[in-house]
Amino acid sequence: MSAVLTPRTDSPEAPAASVDTTSAWSRWANEHRKWLFAAPAMAFVAVLIIFPVAWTGYLSLTDAEGSVRAESEFIGFQNYLDVLTDTDRFWPAVWRTVLFTGVVLFFEVILGMAIALLLWRPFRGEKWVRVAILLPLVATPVAVGMMWRLIFDPNIGMANQLLGWIGIGPQPWLAGQHSALPTTMFIDIWQWTPMVVLILLAGLTSLSDEPQEAARIDGASSWQRFRHVTLPLLMPTVIVAILLRGIDALKTFDILYATKGRGGGSFHEVETLNVYAYGLSFDYNDYGVSSTVLIIFFLIIIGVMWALTYRKKGLGR
Repeated sequence: MSAVLTPRTDSPEAPAASVDTTSAWSRWANEHRKWLFAAPAMAFVAVLIIFPVAWTGYLSLTDAEGSVRAESEFIGFQNYLDVLTDTDRFWPAVWRTVLFTGVVLFFEVILGMAIALLLWRPFRGEKWVRVAILLPLVATPVAVGMMWRLIFDPNIGMANQLLGWIGIGPQPWLAGQHSALPTTMFIDIWQWTPMVVLILLAGLTSLSDEPQEAARIDGASSWQRFRHVTLPLLMPTVIVAILLRGIDALKTFDILYATKGRGGGSFHEVETLNVYAYGLSFDYNDYGVSSTVLIIFFLIIIGVMWALTYRKKGLGR
């Protein structure tokens, strides 16, 4: 008797289910790939940014002071009422922050645009000129602040020596109550204008030459070509430069602290919100009030970012 051997066949249902599951997962991953790739970065941001902001927001609702380990009581929005009614330190610090940011941003954008236009077209020795312009970005803000502090020293500083050679008397510069803030603005403009130059120069090099040639053929002057052709095409890049540099200028701390020290000087002449919050935290250990100032400052920065981003989207339409 011969046995008939039949081939073993597995149930087709299990592999089919596995294949269907894998295919469904692949389709889902392909449809949501941008979120999957961004998930690690989003988690990193959540841990390093969202948690500290949330903890600072909690401290702003307490009377935490003295030590980070000391017990604190929940007092609600009392710190916000105290800060927003403080006309001696808080509101002057807000005004100096706005003034500092507005002035340095205005001059940095204007000078950055002028320098970028000069570097837009090739010329002999342009590489050396670009290197020289970018040198201020090499040093850290603290080192830059200390360097200019020596230059503007009322007694031994080079600035007053140069003024003496042309018959002008010595100036207080950083030591003066009314001249300290403009002097720190000058230092910030000196260091960060090259950053604006880089951004605007990158935008200029990406522009097409055809609109320029068409305007030149139509007889437009250099100013007319800049105003009606170059500037409108470059405006999204200008908004990006304003956004990046404006937020950075709002948060300026290094230069101010390196040049004037605690409290922004004896009369708080350069005390911005950052310097004020730092003093509350590390000089007076008043963590509840300092957290309140930082939360208000954070909301101001968010508002500025939203306004500039909205403006940029409007230009892009």
